[in-house]
Amino acid sequence: MFSKLALRNVARSFRDYGVYLLTLTFGVCLFYTFNSLDGQGAMVYLAKNGNPIVDAIMVLMDVFSVVVAVVLACLILYANRFLLRRRKRELGTYLLLGLSQGQVSRLLFLETGLIGLISLAVGLVLGVLASFGMSALTLSMFEVDLSALLAVNFSPRAAGKTVLYFGIIFLLVMALSGVQVSKSKLIDLIHGERKNEILKPRPLSIAVVQFLLGVACLLGAYAILLIFGMALAVAVPFLCFPMLGLGTAGTLLIFRSLSGFVLKFVQSHPGVYFRNLNMFTLRQWISKVHTTYLAQTVVCILLLLAIGITASSLGLNSTLSAMTGGEAPFDITVQNRSADDAGLVDLPALLREGGFDPDTQLTRQTDFCVYYNDPAVTGVEDVSGVLALSDVNALLKLQGKKPIALEPGEHRMLDTWGDGLVTGSLGIFAAVVEDSSAQQLEVRRQYWSADYVGEDKMETEERLLQLIQPLELELSMRVESRLSIYADMMGNKCLALFLGLYLGFTFLLAATAVLALQQLSQAADNTGRYAILRRLGAEEKQVAKSATQQVALAFLLPLALALIHSAVGMKAANDIIFSVGKVDSAGSSLITAGVILVVYGGYFLATSLACRRMAKNA
Repeated sequence: MFSKLALRNVARSFRDYGVYLLTLTFGVCLFYTFNSLDGQGAMVYLAKNGNPIVDAIMVLMDVFSVVVAVVLACLILYANRFLLRRRKRELGTYLLLGLSQGQVSRLLFLETGLIGLISLAVGLVLGVLASFGMSALTLSMFEVDLSALLAVNFSPRAAGKTVLYFGIIFLLVMALSGVQVSKSKLIDLIHGERKNEILKPRPLSIAVVQFLLGVACLLGAYAILLIFGMALAVAVPFLCFPMLGLGTAGTLLIFRSLSGFVLKFVQSHPGVYFRNLNMFTLRQWISKVHTTYLAQTVVCILLLLAIGITASSLGLNSTLSAMTGGEAPFDITVQNRSADDAGLVDLPALLREGGFDPDTQLTRQTDFCVYYNDPAVTGVEDVSGVLALSDVNALLKLQGKKPIALEPGEHRMLDTWGDGLVTGSLGIFAAVVEDSSAQQLEVRRQYWSADYVGEDKMETEERLLQLIQPLELELSMRVESRLSIYADMMGNKCLALFLGLYLGFTFLLAATAVLALQQLSQAADNTGRYAILRRLGAEEKQVAKSATQQVALAFLLPLALALIHSAVGMKAANDIIFSVGKVDSAGSSLITAGVILVVYGGYFLATSLACRRMAKNA
């Protein structure tokens, strides 16, 4: 009997609490996706090339998975609390029919177990597909063709970890549900849906004071963040804790004061207050004020974390990409460090002897020298290297840059690494002088750079390095390639992207699910009131609009304040990112806005439709 009743209740839950089940499934999917990174194409490629960042990424993922599991556990427990409150009358009816509290707890235990199994199964399937999409996304960031590494892989390690963590969470939910039912009185269960919070009118002056105090707290937190910077404010405890405390208190006070402001403001405009069902909508929103302002504060902070972390990781990701292009203007650069002792090397000729044709397999070849400085010849002091003007202009021409012009006797300082003229860290800070002066100097270093022809650059580089590497010890040569630099940089990109998306999606999911579940619970409580409105003559369109407006107030208010917080936080974060490169603030902000629109807007739409359906079926 219990199994049949549990199955029926679960089937009904799919219809009435789809958002709850969707959140559980997405949580499982998210957890599996980011714990299966070790089998995804990008990580396999980096591990194959011996990149040490792979181990660091997996360690950090294990650490942050614990944080994510705690966040999701709190979310699921919070959601279960609302659902139990919604079902109090149903559970009370079971007790009236003769079931004991132990039997009702057993029923809830079976229902939670069934929901957990369904969520785990569907979430793991979606997680496998999502991990494939994540693998395709990361592989698309590489310049080389890695399509051979793109495959749908199932990670037993990630699946086992997901089942373990969520199994513990669901067992905790089962235990707490049973305790909550066993401690509830029958009369509280029967009349649980009719209980409203007592609305105590507050003077407008108190709301004004709270609002002004909240604004002052936020301005103080913003000032600490913008003046001292995010790195210093977080690193120094006596700055970090006041900043976080002021920000949280300010957010709490603003939401606490809004109810008084909104109520007094709308009541002062009778044309608005008494129009359609505005009075009912406003009263229903205010009637939950004691829990709403706390929930909106939590949601606002979660949205701030989601927006800030996602936008910062995307901005840093684009910055690292720009840095990679600047550090690798050529596919390969070879430095002959023994040019002053052993003389110049005809590298293309050596490659031909090894069976590699540089004329057909390489392009943009260039060869130039760095000379020892002689102040008597160049007239330049405090510099160890000298470049000939013709060599520099040849490099600039290959890269599509403007040439340098020098007046007779003039020189110019140039950093071949910082200005992106050679690949890797082989550059040198030197003075650019006229060719006639450079020809009088002794050779110090020889540089040779080239690009690969064709799409299979990995194969070309492997053949080229097989011929050059034996010369590294013999002739003291150093080699830097775009692929090796890109592999190192891609490790940092993957780390920033994975952590940013993992935490960003987690906090965003938590924020939207909390709001959605809260509004669904309140809509279920309001079904009797919607029925009374119809008896009083309210049109169906007005009732549906009122349900949507209540959801919009709950979703838009925390989002608006979170966007303000995020704008200030992103300004401080961009100052840090800007110290290592140019930040694509517009691009990262647009992508983040798109993510917020899809996830947050999707939950808003689903919640609005569900609340409208409840109002219609009242």
